[in-house]
Amino acid sequence: MPRVQLDFPAETKFTCELTVRGSDLNYGNHVGNDSMLTLMQEARISFYRSVGYRNELNFEGTIGHVIADATIVYKLEAFLGDVLTVDIAVTDFHKYGFDMFYRLRNKLTGKDVAIGKTGMVFFDYEKRKVASIPAGFLEKVKVSL
Repeated sequence: MPRVQLDFPAETKFTCELTVRGSDLNYGNHVGNDSMLTLMQEARISFYRSVGYRNELNFEGTIGHVIADATIVYKLEAFLGDVLTVDIAVTDFHKYGFDMFYRLRNKLTGKDVAIGKTGMVFFDYEKRKVASIPAGFLEKVKVSL
């Protein structure tokens, strides 16, 4: 079976740094696959906070989003204390969501550790159903459909 390929988009919307913690390590003494998703979430929340949102649950009233799918392509190991530079890009907007890409690089070496993608779907947490993208969200992330 062919391996999954992800190409990080040309336009980066946000960059932050995260330090690998002891709780991110697995039995192989490197960042575990579950922790890679957690690091991506931390970067995503930092991105949202940078544009004025408190969290992922209340973009507009009770509308937040859920992750519909997630893909990670691992390039290199990351270890305790490594500082990762995380770039975020947003693409493929549609009525109910978009894709968010993450490029995690070792700050010291500049080499890619992983490329990830999450498919985001907007969700009304009160009605418990899929919702359209709030117009204010598109404005804040400077995207037009």
